[in-house]
Amino acid sequence: MATPTLSIGGLKTWFFTDSGPVKAVDGVSFSVMPGEILGLVGESGSGKSITGFSIMGLIDPPGRVVEGSIVFKGEELRGRSDAAMRTLRGNRIAMIFQDPMMTLNPVLRIDVQMVEAVLAHRKMTRSQALALAHSALERVGIAAPGERLRAYPHQMSGGMRQRVAIAIALLNEPDLIIADEPTTALDVTIQGQILFEMQKICAESGTSLIWITHDLSVVAGLADAVGVMYGGRMVEHGTVAQVLESPRHPYTQGLIASVPQLEARGQPLRQIPGAYSPLVNVSGCAFAPRCERALPVCQTEPQLAATADGRLLRCHNPV
Repeated sequence: MATPTLSIGGLKTWFFTDSGPVKAVDGVSFSVMPGEILGLVGESGSGKSITGFSIMGLIDPPGRVVEGSIVFKGEELRGRSDAAMRTLRGNRIAMIFQDPMMTLNPVLRIDVQMVEAVLAHRKMTRSQALALAHSALERVGIAAPGERLRAYPHQMSGGMRQRVAIAIALLNEPDLIIADEPTTALDVTIQGQILFEMQKICAESGTSLIWITHDLSVVAGLADAVGVMYGGRMVEHGTVAQVLESPRHPYTQGLIASVPQLEARGQPLRQIPGAYSPLVNVSGCAFAPRCERALPVCQTEPQLAATADGRLLRCHNPV
């Protein structure tokens, strides 16, 4: 049986404030196999990005991973030194941030940044590294890559900067890529090209991909499995067909129902009642105040459990 590229167990990342701990990630568990694409979905504040930052070891104070395991290729990442994590970041594990300027240095040319990203982890000449950078820009659909390599980030549009950031993540052929809504700033044509390229890379090289997004249509066409997060917890996890075609958690149903439908033209959009609650002093099911199926038992925290069809579900009263 193949070993998971990444296995997360009971991960808790809390931010300690004067009002009490904000439980941004609260007991999340999942695994990603080689070549698998996992879509992490949920509204803003559900804990998707913090999960990615926790894996990369990029949580700053007052945040801290307080519990759980992060096992990458059989090795526990929690407790590793900053120096040890730097050997992994950008090499075996890469992250594509939502804002490309979190990746790009505004005062360095693109060729300098991409060549340094290669030479920091691989033994090759600068000319070989430059050729690799040229090829990576071509793969993400950048025209005249030689010219763009000599440009500075401020000379590019936001969408082009994002494509450069994606190209940098692909440079060293990592075992795991964490993509935090990387195609938000791209037009539909380029988005489709990037998604196709990512699927191809995962299928051919066995690279695992965690795609963090709120766009269910992207997940439907890209991912093999999908995990739905709410209130820092995984509330439903299964194959794309299971979760998107026959959702069982009330929150998952609400997300899907809120997507505009062609056959519902002229009708009001459905919405999830209420508002997202701060993740301080949460007791019981975090979604219960907004849930139309809530019962008195929902005042106690439900556990993530397997159902008869193999999906994982955290709900006392599923559909």
